[in-house]
Amino acid sequence: MTKSVNIAERLRESARLAPDQKAVVCPAGRGADGKVVYSQLTFAELDEESDRLAAGLVHLGVRPGTRLVLAVPPSLEFIALTFALFKSGAVAVLIDPGMGRSNIFRCLQTVEPEGFVAIPIAQAIRTLNGFRFPKAKLNVTVNGRCWFWGGATYDSLRKHAASEFSPVETKSTDQAAIIFTSGSTGPPKGVSYEHGMFDAQVDLLRDHYNIQPGEVDLPGFPLFALFNSAMRVTTVIPDMDPTKPAQVDPTKILEAIRDQNVTQAFGSPAIWNRVGRHCEQTGEKLGTLRRVLSAGAPVPVHVVRRMRAAFEHDDADIFTPYGATESLPIASNSGRQILEETAARSARGEGTCVGSLFPQVRVRIIEITEGPIGNISQTTELPSGQIGEIIVQAPSTTREYFRRPDATEAAKISDSDGGFWHRMGDVGWLDDQQRLWFCGRKAHIVETSFGRLFTIPCEAIFNEHAKIFRSALVGTGDAPDQQPVLIAEPEPGCWPSSPAEEKSLRDELLALGAANPLTDQIRTVLFHRSLPVDIRHNVKIFREKLRPWAEERLRLSR
Repeated sequence: MTKSVNIAERLRESARLAPDQKAVVCPAGRGADGKVVYSQLTFAELDEESDRLAAGLVHLGVRPGTRLVLAVPPSLEFIALTFALFKSGAVAVLIDPGMGRSNIFRCLQTVEPEGFVAIPIAQAIRTLNGFRFPKAKLNVTVNGRCWFWGGATYDSLRKHAASEFSPVETKSTDQAAIIFTSGSTGPPKGVSYEHGMFDAQVDLLRDHYNIQPGEVDLPGFPLFALFNSAMRVTTVIPDMDPTKPAQVDPTKILEAIRDQNVTQAFGSPAIWNRVGRHCEQTGEKLGTLRRVLSAGAPVPVHVVRRMRAAFEHDDADIFTPYGATESLPIASNSGRQILEETAARSARGEGTCVGSLFPQVRVRIIEITEGPIGNISQTTELPSGQIGEIIVQAPSTTREYFRRPDATEAAKISDSDGGFWHRMGDVGWLDDQQRLWFCGRKAHIVETSFGRLFTIPCEAIFNEHAKIFRSALVGTGDAPDQQPVLIAEPEPGCWPSSPAEEKSLRDELLALGAANPLTDQIRTVLFHRSLPVDIRHNVKIFREKLRPWAEERLRLSR
């Protein structure tokens, strides 16, 4: 029997147990003294505010299963509205605004939203493109007035009495949200999240990292505020553009940590690259911070090293959870383990160790296969130490892509017990301690006449050069006879200033490659001033864009 679960009940429990604890803190400008002024809600206030909003949504016509696009920047309103949507039984459709207008339109047209809960500019765009969203009749304008599009406002919703509202009862398998993938290796796909999956994520993250009620978190990814409220953890919204983590101002991050006594922070490696370099240059410390989580792409060793050096507390650490929009979390490694145990192996080309598996998470490494796999019995499981395709089974793994049966068929494998496995689209291997090592995306494998080259292990060899910030391996031509090309991005200030310097740096990189059997067949090196990266985390390298770039560069050089 499917149990009743609504993830918003976690907020209700937090409000009951810690009504006066700060739930959300948000920067709201600066005072005359130059210091940040913060607005805030306690757990009791957040619970009541979301009840009022949920009552308003139901009065507006929202029913269980109603799909509403939430297009509001990180704020007190964003978090209150997220819980209000869950309480009303609506399905929150979450779009990354950085994915580009054409992708946004394509994604939303697939969803066929029944309304938008959005800031004025988003409502204006929705109205001017009304032919794309014919079902969008339930619209709410947030942080502004309705101009020429009509509908309700945030303030009109919250006029409803919270005491008259009871959260809609939902089952664990009922849809709670549609969250789109970043589209780093193909068009973004809507991932269907169920209430029970969110519930499982909260338990897995809390128990694994021993997150305690009363802690204070600064999340660089807005949706992590949901987990915080469910764990009785205070959320401090960072003063940053969440669509541009690589451009974060580290002084503002450090200011928030000091002002609010932040104990935990989550963010892309791009954020911690900026913060770590700033701390290294200034000698500043991370004060009260005891736990940093970084995900979205492999975390470079130099980022781990700088962050660990910036902690003030000896027991503080940076952790690198591995997962995906479709399945999070899967595995985790600590900065201490990386620096003391696995970094040297990564530098030799063994891949990035993403750590030990979370409880209740099962991983298998299977033979790399193209096309759908109907049943787990059709797979060949590989032994420890052998690189293959990563598949996962966990209580937080999502069941399907929304209205994409083709994508669901390609990514899911039925199990004999009625369950399923998710194909991560990644390749890697398990060591004899059952730690998972990540070796890159399956779509990025370079198929050459002398065998397969995996991106992460090969790139690590060249990234050891002191003047190289990061690199990307691509294959030009057609498989299985692709020619491997290494594209390197020098560290800031290290771009070759003359053809002679460029030749010297290229020769040094080729010598590094020739000294390792993994890379001794890579004979072409190109330089790029800034490798294209994904929109969401600003870290995943868009190798799909680099392949035609490399082919054109090589054509012109002939």
